[in-house]
Amino acid sequence: MTPKPAYRHAFAVLAVTTLFAGCEGPLGPAIEQYRTIAKLRNVTAQYKDLDVAIAEGFVLLHECEVRPGEGAVGILYVHMDRFLDGELDPDAPDGLLYAPGGDGNPELTGVEVALPMSMWTEPGPPEFLGVPLQEEAEFGAWGLHIWVWRDNPDGMFAQAHPDVACGPEA
Repeated sequence: MTPKPAYRHAFAVLAVTTLFAGCEGPLGPAIEQYRTIAKLRNVTAQYKDLDVAIAEGFVLLHECEVRPGEGAVGILYVHMDRFLDGELDPDAPDGLLYAPGGDGNPELTGVEVALPMSMWTEPGPPEFLGVPLQEEAEFGAWGLHIWVWRDNPDGMFAQAHPDVACGPEA
């Protein structure tokens, strides 16, 4: 039986993580990244239904956002208790990114891990999976977008997504 296209990525991640379970050496960080991405997909699958996300404490931070010089980010819902706990936890991401859907229903496209800027006292930005978080001064936060539900041609950790549209064409 051939897996449906939407599940091919998940099957590939599972196969790779199983194959290299416990791997030490140069592949170790890549395997950990695959495992963490798979975990993020697993724990956020329920939030494809925005009503579930809202019932669990996510609140709208901003409508569909386009960042000058970067591009469209989408609609961001944040879980304030998670954000304020000061942890970058793949079991409890701080934010959920949605794209406006053609049918009027937002489509889950990614997650955000974030920290309040006031909680980070180390030199340089905090990192998640070896990727530095971006300073988001307008929100008083460090944040990293992870496009776990919609492939991003600019990369899984890009700040914006070229296939997310805000406005009448969304």
